[in-house]
Amino acid sequence: MGTPVNIIVGSHVWVEDSDVAWIDGEVEKLTGEVVIQATTGKTITAKLSKIYPKNVEAPAGGVDDMRKLSYLHEPGVLQNLKIRYELNEIYTYTGNILIAINPFQRLPHIYDAHMMQQYKGAPFGELNPHVFAVADVAYRAMINEGKSNSILVSGESGAGKTETTKMLMRYLAYLGGRAVTEGRTVEQQVLESNPVLEAFGNAKTVRNNNSSRFGKFVEIQFDKQGRISGAAIRTYLLERSRVCQISDPERNYHCFYLLCAAPQEEIEKYKLGHPKTFHYLNQSKCYELVGISDAHDYLATRRAMDIVGISENEQEAIFRVVAAILHIGNVEFTKGKEVDSSVPKDDKAKFHLKTAAELLMCDLKALEDALCKLVMVRPEEVIKRSLDPESAVTSRDGLAKTVYSRLFDWLVNKINNSIGQDANSKCLIGVLDIYGFESFKTNSFEQFCINFTNEKLQQHFNQHVFKMEQEEYTKEAIDWSYIEFVDNKLKLTWKS
Repeated sequence: MGTPVNIIVGSHVWVEDSDVAWIDGEVEKLTGEVVIQATTGKTITAKLSKIYPKNVEAPAGGVDDMRKLSYLHEPGVLQNLKIRYELNEIYTYTGNILIAINPFQRLPHIYDAHMMQQYKGAPFGELNPHVFAVADVAYRAMINEGKSNSILVSGESGAGKTETTKMLMRYLAYLGGRAVTEGRTVEQQVLESNPVLEAFGNAKTVRNNNSSRFGKFVEIQFDKQGRISGAAIRTYLLERSRVCQISDPERNYHCFYLLCAAPQEEIEKYKLGHPKTFHYLNQSKCYELVGISDAHDYLATRRAMDIVGISENEQEAIFRVVAAILHIGNVEFTKGKEVDSSVPKDDKAKFHLKTAAELLMCDLKALEDALCKLVMVRPEEVIKRSLDPESAVTSRDGLAKTVYSRLFDWLVNKINNSIGQDANSKCLIGVLDIYGFESFKTNSFEQFCINFTNEKLQQHFNQHVFKMEQEEYTKEAIDWSYIEFVDNKLKLTWKS
């Protein structure tokens, strides 16, 4: 944990810097404040409480477990991670916690079958830090102790949580054998569900081209022999507002762009065009992702749907709904003949309304009434009230969000039914892929919920990693220095 160190003239230290966070240097003078000659050449004056000792004996390549550091403070931790990252070592331990830094490139050689074989059954910490080692520990603990385990994958948006979750599931599938369900393996269906869920639940944000806009908890069930016997995917907090409102340079959910890049017969069938022709997509000028083919991903998503047991007719219905939402978004309104009433603005609006009704297989007049009128059901009567154009737009967007959310829930339920649950399973390993913390200029209610959830998980992390560790030290009367950490628990209050 590090012990208090006397800073003297000649000590090597870390000091805060506004440009690069921390820079190292040597103490030149100790008066009321500390004068430091930085390795960058500049002279810095700082308070004694604001500087930290530097470990000059640290290995040139850093350490693979942060507990080996002489001083466990922020600059020491960041420097160690930086050194390892520059050596293409993206994983580092802090005890049984794995820190991963997104390399922003594919590294297939560290995730192949040979690598999985190496980590199978290897004692934790014996080999280089790796996501497979974490999954292996969870699996061995489940087998040996007969208890369920969970793995939490947390971090900022763009940190690589979803990719890490895929690696964890691949390794658990490797360990869990080949329990077959209806000709397809359970693990294959779990893994193949990823592209389906990503197509409908992921989107490009400012930080991340493939950001999960929902939370996902995957329960992988095992039989007595330790083989995968079933699985279930639990999702929550889908960012519904994204369906109707996006900021530049973000994108809406991938599925909209995939469908607009579908084969020509699909485009004609659903009466689609370039994404820029749809209101729900053209609020941002970003229509394509660098190095990604939406046309290719559309076909890949259809193949993944085949594997998870979604029939051709169901796939047709799914994309009919996706197309209908795009058309609904293009229905504009103008004032009607009556006071505070509204009607479709022009022929273009009527075309999109008619197309949406055809795709949803509902009555055209009923759909128009649903958008332009408010229906209040009372015990004694049903009251219909006309909506003004602005309120009709709100009603339109509300319908689009609700339909999309129901579609997403249906997809998850369909995938779960297809994979199959093992009612007799006594143990499971859960993998929680939580969405990343983001703070925008204007935050939606969903973003607030996302950030609140992350704060609660951070408190859980603090409780188990820092507070319990410190309580243990106190109980055993071990001399140690108190670890300062940010705990937002006291700050999570607000006035309504």
